[in-house]
Amino acid sequence: MPLPEDHPDWLQIKECQRVLAKAKSNVVWEILRQSEPFVQWSHYPKGDVFDNETHSQYFYHAHPTQLAVNTRSNENGHFHLFLRKKGIPDTLQPVDIDRSCRPDGSKEDDICHLIGISMDKYGQPLSLFTTNRWVTGETWYDAATVIQLLDYFNIDHCLPSWPLNLWLSSMVRVYRDEIAQLIMARDERIAAWKIAYPERNPYEDRELEVTSSLDLQIPEKIR
Repeated sequence: MPLPEDHPDWLQIKECQRVLAKAKSNVVWEILRQSEPFVQWSHYPKGDVFDNETHSQYFYHAHPTQLAVNTRSNENGHFHLFLRKKGIPDTLQPVDIDRSCRPDGSKEDDICHLIGISMDKYGQPLSLFTTNRWVTGETWYDAATVIQLLDYFNIDHCLPSWPLNLWLSSMVRVYRDEIAQLIMARDERIAAWKIAYPERNPYEDRELEVTSSLDLQIPEKIR
């Protein structure tokens, strides 16, 4: 279960949504109002958001409807949250996996994908989800390591929106246990895929995109 509704991080989420609503905005509009026309696959804001002290990173984007990570038709897009290599302790090392089947020949980036947050157009979260390695081109860490890295995610500056940055950081803390379960389910799904399709590289298989997901029910008084 997520943290109780009177927990400081829930109250932070509520306060962020309150001040944004007062300005006729929401956490999705905070990204899109400062950007060019919203185009599928493009990252928003351009160049992503980085915290140079915590080395946390995120961006927002959308897929075509048939590829949306949330099957409900009211998904607007989703956030992808990461921790970059400089923010990962040297004692935590990536998994050595086969990347030979990556079709475009590109190399992995020095990032660890923590979680995705699917959103509706009103700035309310629909679901949490994890993805396969090829989706983000990430450096692959096992579930136990990624779960430890959740505690390092924090966007502690005002650009492109301070309420949005606080909201995302608080969401990771509020749903930490649920996110941890999704990350463990991610590795279980990969392992099962490897057994079911031994001739394929499971980390690069385009038929395996979303590896786990959880629909969210935000408390009404927070919403």
